[in-house]
Amino acid sequence: MRVLLVIPAYNEESNILNTITSIESFKKENSHHYSYTIDYVVINDGSTDKTQAIIEKNEINAVHLVMNLGIGGAVQTGYKYAEENEYDIAVQFDGDGQHDINSLDLVVQPIIKKEADFVIGSRFLPNQKADFQTTFMRRIGIRILSFLIYLSSGKKIYDVTSGYRACNKEIISYFSKKYPTSYPEPESTVHLLKKKFKIKEVAVNMMERSGGQSSIRSFTSVKYMFEVSIAIIVSGFMREGD
Repeated sequence: MRVLLVIPAYNEESNILNTITSIESFKKENSHHYSYTIDYVVINDGSTDKTQAIIEKNEINAVHLVMNLGIGGAVQTGYKYAEENEYDIAVQFDGDGQHDINSLDLVVQPIIKKEADFVIGSRFLPNQKADFQTTFMRRIGIRILSFLIYLSSGKKIYDVTSGYRACNKEIISYFSKKYPTSYPEPESTVHLLKKKFKIKEVAVNMMERSGGQSSIRSFTSVKYMFEVSIAIIVSGFMREGD
């Protein structure tokens, strides 16, 4: 079983090396514990800072995009890489240091055990006490989006914007061909629910970003909430192709 960490990175000069170092340390310490191998690819999304220089200096496996595609385009590039290299599981893993590599096994095991096709690493499951959670206003926004996804699909998803997500080979192939660009996490979840894929949420640990800026720092704005809400509703009514 081969697992690929897809690591989108845009202007992550403050974080990317620490993120890769934590992954390498985890692999070294746990390679004999698990029944799968772990690789990674950084998708450098047209960074304008020193991200590319750091990646090249440290010989980090990466795809360098010549222009900024945004989180959706960067992640889809990672899924294309996973499909072309025949990985069994792809895990979206942020380059900013917020995702805890020690939670990786929790995210991939439901797929290995055939309990799910797609797994979301969550901060907001009932009775879950995370070491780090996002701001109050962002949690309110996430609850609103969660409710809209429930209305669209009949399925309750608690952490709709989580970027810590794992999928099986079938979804790797699907995402490599079709992946939302504007609001990829909530939109892609709706598409998967409509296509009847089995989705499971598991409690994971996340940490506060130590540097740089989040790609969804405008989350609490009225404009963002309106646009992503419309995107979820439209996705809910779209007819899913094969």
